[in-house]
Amino acid sequence: FLCTLCIPLAMVAALQLSSPSLPPSNLNPKFNPFGTVATHQQSKIASSSRCRLFITNSQQQQPHHLHDHIPTLLPPPNENVAAVIFGDGGSSESSRLYPLTKRRSQAAIPIAANYRLIDVVVSNCINSSITKIYVLTQFNSTSLNSHLAKAYSRLGLGQGGFVEVVAAYQSLEHQAWFQGTADAIRRCSWVLEEHPVSEFLLLPGHHLYRMDYRKLLEAHRRGNADITIAALGCSSGRREEQEGLGRLEVNSMNQVIGFHDGRQGNSEVSCRGGVFENMGIYVINREVLRKLVHESFPEAIDLGSEVIHGSIISLGLKVQACPFNGYWEDMRSISAFYQANMEFVKRSNNCQSFYDMGSPLYTIPRCLPPTTVTNALIADCVIGDGCILNDDKIGVEERRKRSNGMNRITMEGGMNNNGRNGVPIGIGDGTLMRRAIVDKNARIGKNVKIINKNGVLEADREREGYMIKDGIIVIMRGAVIPDDTVL
Repeated sequence: FLCTLCIPLAMVAALQLSSPSLPPSNLNPKFNPFGTVATHQQSKIASSSRCRLFITNSQQQQPHHLHDHIPTLLPPPNENVAAVIFGDGGSSESSRLYPLTKRRSQAAIPIAANYRLIDVVVSNCINSSITKIYVLTQFNSTSLNSHLAKAYSRLGLGQGGFVEVVAAYQSLEHQAWFQGTADAIRRCSWVLEEHPVSEFLLLPGHHLYRMDYRKLLEAHRRGNADITIAALGCSSGRREEQEGLGRLEVNSMNQVIGFHDGRQGNSEVSCRGGVFENMGIYVINREVLRKLVHESFPEAIDLGSEVIHGSIISLGLKVQACPFNGYWEDMRSISAFYQANMEFVKRSNNCQSFYDMGSPLYTIPRCLPPTTVTNALIADCVIGDGCILNDDKIGVEERRKRSNGMNRITMEGGMNNNGRNGVPIGIGDGTLMRRAIVDKNARIGKNVKIINKNGVLEADREREGYMIKDGIIVIMRGAVIPDDTVL
């Protein structure tokens, strides 16, 4: 049985979600969106708008928000904490997922046919009753900003709840863009400190996991800690590839006594009792965070390797670990992304579940027609809305013959199916794909073989519309693969 992957609309031989997406307000008379849209790049606020997603250019002051006492769909928000989600890891980290990040940030990469990676983290916040959510964006952020505006502007988050996009900016004082996570926090502190919260929950936007952050907050407060780090046991799943976030040495009281950061090549600490993986998820007291980025480490760029590491080594702050035993994937490479999708399709024990109705995943309500399947043979697949499958074999080997789709991820395609160079959007008849990712709006002709016939591990064929990363063929966004091509 062979493998291939593609990303949301067309077809996903690895993922689909039956968890509910956000309901359009015009289809549900009981749905009451809350608040207003505030954009710091615009001076005019439409009085008729009643959304609560803000797109902020963080060099300008934020307009006054309207507050309406309207019944909400979600539990009351946790008033004492605000979440800060980093929309990308910067150009260097995004390069590991290239070409999927050629026109989008890491957090905007599609997952499970209907979703983006950012939806996982935002939904974790909402399901944990944390409804003050800032998203700091910079690298290739257009797609991410657009998705957040469409997905969360009409979700009722309760009195004072919001999802606010804080866009990177240049000012008279700072001519450069954000240099890293610590620099972004420092530069945006005037926005983040607008609400009187006691802690900040700092989150990467491109990780795949389900977590109730309330347990993390409870451990932080119960331990009277200055900083609490979510920590993954070294024996949890495949972690050999994920030393980039570093390892924590923890004593019997869960206090962190050593931080060996992978980015600095200090990954020699082996997994043993009292050693955990750093998940990059931090709870930091408000005043502690302010002093760290402005006073103790005013030139620091990275939050983990510089600020958190320095807090343990040189400042003597009380830093504790909170163990996490669930599934977690960092999505730091093409192979990690591919494997996470394949595990979900095969419903393995070590995979992210998208079917927990008690902890739903939210995203854009796209209002697409149902998928149509005609005379098709399908196994181990996830198929998104709006697909048309005619005479297809997907994920199937019949009588030991190769099927026309084995272990592939297909991302969403556009609605315009006009042919370019004679090739329409989609996958042509008689095409065979194995261990492949097909990005959106790709046009793959008839009788094409995408099988990596020579077993190449790395290849840059961007001009021909594809690349090979970790032995996986990635058909790029909008690429045209003519009939009878063999890759």
